[in-house]
Amino acid sequence: MLTNDQVESFERDGFLVVPDLIGVQDCDALRGRAAEMVADVDETKVSSTFSTTGAQARNDYFLASGSGIGFFWEVEAVNPDKTLNRPKELAANKFGHAMHDLDPTFDHFSRRTGMGELAADLGYGGGLLTQSMYIYKQPGIGGEVTLHNDHAFLWTEPMRTLGFWVALEDATTENGCLWALPGGHKIGQRSRFRRDGKGSTALEEWADPYPTEGLVPLEATTGTVVALHGLLPHRSDQNRSDKSRHAFTLHVMDPAAEWVDDNWLQRPDGLPFRSF
Repeated sequence: MLTNDQVESFERDGFLVVPDLIGVQDCDALRGRAAEMVADVDETKVSSTFSTTGAQARNDYFLASGSGIGFFWEVEAVNPDKTLNRPKELAANKFGHAMHDLDPTFDHFSRRTGMGELAADLGYGGGLLTQSMYIYKQPGIGGEVTLHNDHAFLWTEPMRTLGFWVALEDATTENGCLWALPGGHKIGQRSRFRRDGKGSTALEEWADPYPTEGLVPLEATTGTVVALHGLLPHRSDQNRSDKSRHAFTLHVMDPAAEWVDDNWLQRPDGLPFRSF
């Protein structure tokens, strides 16, 4: 699937933009299924928000989503009394993290749209799918995702994590596309998000934040897949435009690596990680 030049580009930069890997029809099907799932959510029973710019509770609901499907609202969509200030389809920040194993439409999208071949070309043949997320980046209120790398949240020994970010709609600098630091996967790990042994989680930071100079935008048309090295610093801006920016993310680990047991995301014995 990939040329030698593309593989070399990924190894040099830590990311690779692959346009038109996934058909628009498959993207539309995933968006349609997401709309059905959000429509079924009882917003009076789900009060969790998601933000990377402020403190938030990583509660039992969040931890359970590692082996289920949890829904999270945008901070600006929730009133002080925990009710929504807009329709729930315009209030959702994301849902995750095991749809690829629990829902047939997400399973099809994750395993039958060319991402397995892409993973193999990047050295992750037989890789295990660990996490999936559907991300809305809502018009006007889509929250910022601060500069981070995926290994901090999905730790393996040794580091063998690969991320796929799929544009389900056109992603531009206007509506909150990804930004990445070319070559940043070579500057070393600086933080880790883990279970703290007390039923909650903690973010440990042992070095200065990643540098922000030199970040480049990764604008993407619908159906584009952006491959992200597990150590690559990347972020996305707020979306203050009137255009949404739906995306799907999928993370893969090398089965030869160890998934450590204080990762926030844990699976029960009856729901093991599976490959493509």
